[in-house]
Amino acid sequence: MSQARFLLAWCFPLLALLAALRSPWLAWAAMAAAQVVLALVERHPRWGHSPQPVQAPLAIHQVVLRGQVLLQTAWLLTALYLIQAGATPGEVMALGLAAGATTGAQGITFAHELGHSRSRLDRILAWWLMASVTYAHFMVEHYRGHHPRAATDADPASARRGESLWQFLPRTVIGGWHSAWALEAAHLHRLHRSWLRSPLAWACAGQLAWLATLAVMLGVWALLFWLVQSAYAIYLLESINYIEHYGLRRQTRGERVEPFGVQHAWNADHTLTNCCIANLQRHSDHHLHAWKSFATLEALPGPQLPTGYAGCLFLAAVPPLWFRVMHPRLDAAGGDECLGQVGARPVS
Repeated sequence: MSQARFLLAWCFPLLALLAALRSPWLAWAAMAAAQVVLALVERHPRWGHSPQPVQAPLAIHQVVLRGQVLLQTAWLLTALYLIQAGATPGEVMALGLAAGATTGAQGITFAHELGHSRSRLDRILAWWLMASVTYAHFMVEHYRGHHPRAATDADPASARRGESLWQFLPRTVIGGWHSAWALEAAHLHRLHRSWLRSPLAWACAGQLAWLATLAVMLGVWALLFWLVQSAYAIYLLESINYIEHYGLRRQTRGERVEPFGVQHAWNADHTLTNCCIANLQRHSDHHLHAWKSFATLEALPGPQLPTGYAGCLFLAAVPPLWFRVMHPRLDAAGGDECLGQVGARPVS
């Protein structure tokens, strides 16, 4: 039954959905309160260590991931229905922020996990979840770009020491977009394929078609809702990217780069947050073993965050506070040039 704890992740879309049926503002308030509660719970020592990993994934772990797809689809469709039933511009914004809190925190996190699966169905579901937040290019950039280049200056999703969240966001959004298309072009060239066989091209075309459909068929408020929830989800995603590798760097020598080690990602092991975001805070092990199921990830002795992701989101939003808390930890971890043996792998 301990593995059923991951079903707690479903509480957020369900809570937002039920609250939205009462009031869009209630849905927004519920999601804001949920993040505050998570951040406070992370400070309690009792919740500081997640249970040990399982040896092999269980059926319930797949149910948790795939069930999120159904919940997210139902939540977004319900929000569109509520807007059509009559919502003020303020209520549309509130619905968008409430939806983005779940599509960003749970939806993108589970899409990330599904995308690492060896199952073709899981990867298709991951594309759908990312397309639902208008960020399908993540499916190329993350797996082919971020994982090989994490904790290097070549990676737009790895924050540099002294770089504020607000400086990082435009750099990672623009850099990730350009990187995804460059990686896809190189991939198609290697396989001698045309762009007509590119999932990225089709997914991005589908995103544009969906936005046009919303504007024409459901009106400007439906389009605004979709853009707001996408923007907030993307903000949460890239804020977590900012936190995960902040200031940590692998040594490089020419085109060669130090192999990724436990010292190149920030970790946290808070029980409740890990239940809600599929053990994403066990981030060093995830990068070292990208194909491992989330429930099998271990808490490795790498650099440790001062709190879990929920609390760090608040810290990162205030750069002077973030720097004051993180830079001593970064110095203790080896600064922005973590020591290690330079290996023979080029940054690709």
